[in-house]
Amino acid sequence: MNWSPHRRMVAPVIDVQVQSPLWDAEPAAAKTVRVAIETAAALVPAAGEVSVLLTDDAGVRDLNRAWRGLDQPTNVLSFPAAKSINRRGGELLGDIAVAYETLAREAAANDKLFLHHLAHLVVHGFLHLLGHDHQTDSQADAMEALERAALARLDIADPYIEHKRQQETGNA
Repeated sequence: MNWSPHRRMVAPVIDVQVQSPLWDAEPAAAKTVRVAIETAAALVPAAGEVSVLLTDDAGVRDLNRAWRGLDQPTNVLSFPAAKSINRRGGELLGDIAVAYETLAREAAANDKLFLHHLAHLVVHGFLHLLGHDHQTDSQADAMEALERAALARLDIADPYIEHKRQQETGNA
């Protein structure tokens, strides 16, 4: 086999499950999820399988309580898989869960398109599956740079500009 640095990377396998009927209001959600992950994977190559659950606040609250001890919903949760191989011989990267109501509230409050905010949250969650984090300022800067790059490829505005402006003016 010829190992070239220019060989094509295999995109992740993306399984999207819709658990809440609220997502019926956004018929392009599953496609948005797939395109967002594929775009992020082009920047940070990752072959393997990702499962994305489109659920509601109650579903994410249950997951958050069970796995993180936090009895509240949040916008997105990521569950990196332990190093394991799936039935098809590929690596399991992990699971992402997105809460419809929290996503919708945040998008409205920040004057963002619903599907743009969904793409951002999914890219964010996907990067967590690959080991990226934002516990320190330098980690956050690196992760946000990857998010910005992926979203720019999707023609989605920088989601951190307003937050950065607020920090600079002391209103954060």
